[in-house]
Amino acid sequence: MNINFEYDNVKASNRLEIMAAEKLEKLLDKFDFVVRADVFFKTENTSSSDTGMICNMRLSAPGPRLFAESSTASFEASIAATIKELDRQLQRRKAKMKSH
Repeated sequence: MNINFEYDNVKASNRLEIMAAEKLEKLLDKFDFVVRADVFFKTENTSSSDTGMICNMRLSAPGPRLFAESSTASFEASIAATIKELDRQLQRRKAKMKSH
């Protein structure tokens, strides 16, 4: 699987890339039909201290692309929440693929 990282108003971080890649590899082990992942990190000024560190992930797989986004107080928590949402979407996609 090919993983692309993009940063918007964030300094590139090798640690974040490694963490995101490890979590994406776990998804790939469960769902081998994923071809590519695009990971976006950006910061946003918000009135709440619990949000602002945003992680977007877009997965290319058979059918429409899958997309998830989360905004929390840290990039680590945003990555975890985004992966959890993508896992749920991939489970639904796999169930649809089996039924056809």
